[in-house]
Amino acid sequence: MLPPLKTIEATLRRTTEALAAELASPGGAMPAWSDFDWRLASAAAAVHGVSPLLCKHSGWMHPPWRRFLECQHEHVAIRHRKIEMLLQQIDDLTRASGLAAVRLKGAALHALGAYAPGDRPMADIDLLIREDDLDRATRLLEGLGYVQCFDHWRHRVLKPATGSPPAVLGEHRDTPINIELHTHIRERLPVSTVDITDRIYPRAPRPGLNTYPSMGALMGHLLLHAAGNICAHSLRLMHLHDIALLAIGMPAAEWKFLWSEGTCWWAWPPLSMVARYYPQAVPDDVLARLANSCRPWLRMISRRQTLTRVSCSEVWLHAFPGLEWARSPTEAMRFIANRIRPPAEKKRERADMVRTQLWLHDQDWVTAPQRRRILTWLTRQAPRMDTMYVVRMALESTIPRVEESPGSTSAAELRAIVVK
Repeated sequence: MLPPLKTIEATLRRTTEALAAELASPGGAMPAWSDFDWRLASAAAAVHGVSPLLCKHSGWMHPPWRRFLECQHEHVAIRHRKIEMLLQQIDDLTRASGLAAVRLKGAALHALGAYAPGDRPMADIDLLIREDDLDRATRLLEGLGYVQCFDHWRHRVLKPATGSPPAVLGEHRDTPINIELHTHIRERLPVSTVDITDRIYPRAPRPGLNTYPSMGALMGHLLLHAAGNICAHSLRLMHLHDIALLAIGMPAAEWKFLWSEGTCWWAWPPLSMVARYYPQAVPDDVLARLANSCRPWLRMISRRQTLTRVSCSEVWLHAFPGLEWARSPTEAMRFIANRIRPPAEKKRERADMVRTQLWLHDQDWVTAPQRRRILTWLTRQAPRMDTMYVVRMALESTIPRVEESPGSTSAAELRAIVVK
């Protein structure tokens, strides 16, 4: 019998947690996995953006697996060079125009030397600018061959006028480099907005690309971003690794960012998850201080959550992801109401996703009438389209494989599971 989706669910959970353990503490014994397991491990590594890091830090020598990781590292290194060249062009252009921007997240971590070229993939370039400069920055980037793609409540997305993303598993050197222009650093948790822009934007920015005002500000942004992704069940292992890497070398005084101007109540769930997977990364006194500001209900649920549960390694959609982040009964009811009857803004976001996300092409779930979606949530489990897209790519991968063991399910049969 062919394995059902429950088998895919269990395998993704097992491989995801094993990869997280190996990345946090390299040198573990290589798992005795089947070909199916290794393929879903490649899906998990791609989803979580850690294939290049595993290539560098893990010693697991399963041949097809090693070839996959090495190929991913090469693609990320080539793409990183393109990103650095583009950042230099943006720096030159904004300096000449007197426009200030802050390089965010991955670009900032690379600028600090936290990662070597090829170690950390970057899906796009994130820049923080003043709201009054948004249109001017857009015009400058249009001069570099970019076009406005869509406006999201968090950012404006620009993409190259030519080129389209290749349909491949994981990273590819020819994937277009999008640019996201942020005028605010904020997240909805789950409906109320947390905004830390004033603490991220430099007090005296200079024309060109700027850095965060402090290491604590970078940490605060990484934690808020991770909190938003946990709330939306889209966390990546790369997010946890970023935080752990920064935390290990962060001076004690820098942690004060999280409580110097009102305690960041949202910081404890992602930081506590980092501490579980990277036990030596986060100071105990920091966790204890932040725990007091985190609501007991959220703290209790967060203690039980795993990376798999709040990431794309979770196969199933959830009707109310992030409900535990609501800070009052009124906010919880607002969140539930918005899920049952999405506001116009959410409908526009879905339309933009269908238009721009490769994994949603030919899929009708996002555009289905809300009554159909609700009926599905109530009557049966529905798989996540983004997760199943990556699973399908992993099962169809042309990476050479070791000979299948007797009695194992063939790749053709496994593809049929996903299609079904």
